[in-house]
Amino acid sequence: MPDTPPSLLLVDDEPELRALLAEYFGRNGFSVVQAQDAATARARVAERVPDVAVLDINMPGENGLSLARALREAHPRLGLLMLTTAGEAIDRVVGLEVGADDYVPKPFELRELLARVRAVLRRLQVTAPAPAPALAPEQIAFGPCRLDLGQRKLFGPDGGEIDITAAEFDLLALFARHPNRPLNRDQIMEQAHNRGWDVFDRSIDLRVMRLRRKVERNPDKPEVIKTVRNVGYVYVPTS
Repeated sequence: MPDTPPSLLLVDDEPELRALLAEYFGRNGFSVVQAQDAATARARVAERVPDVAVLDINMPGENGLSLARALREAHPRLGLLMLTTAGEAIDRVVGLEVGADDYVPKPFELRELLARVRAVLRRLQVTAPAPAPALAPEQIAFGPCRLDLGQRKLFGPDGGEIDITAAEFDLLALFARHPNRPLNRDQIMEQAHNRGWDVFDRSIDLRVMRLRRKVERNPDKPEVIKTVRNVGYVYVPTS
């Protein structure tokens, strides 16, 4: 049986850009669905949840940030990549805070956008099925929670699954590999995301903040993912 091509939802109010991107991604092995606004995008997702969505932030009516927040809440495993106008740092930060996996400023190189989308898919592991583990999956304690590396899932103290994004899993897995070792932001950006993040990008701090809300008993007084002043963060395993 041939491999199913990864599905991509493209949401942008510029018809010429949508047509260009749809043709380009189609030539590069994607099954592309287009939407000119948030309402159409919601209808397309209701018909079939794509593997990844590329959303323009600035659209008439409901903007891309609002749509991204709704998609992330409804579909935690969906890859989200935001298109932003160059220089709009606040939009990029808010986009990451609502759960986007990556962003690309306009104007952009088609090859860079393709590489970013493929990187999100690799982190989500949608291009190939994960092999069934021969042994019980390794589980790492994060405070009262458990991170299942095999299933790429986070479970709460009651055993229920806690929704995490692909980027949040990558960050927890990185901490799990380096217990009690302070990691600076450059190390985290390089090892957890495999891309050259700007040194001033706040995405790591925002993701740590969101993870603390999920794994710490008291996020305001973290005991599991601690801040190391003038360095970064350290994962302290519970005894």
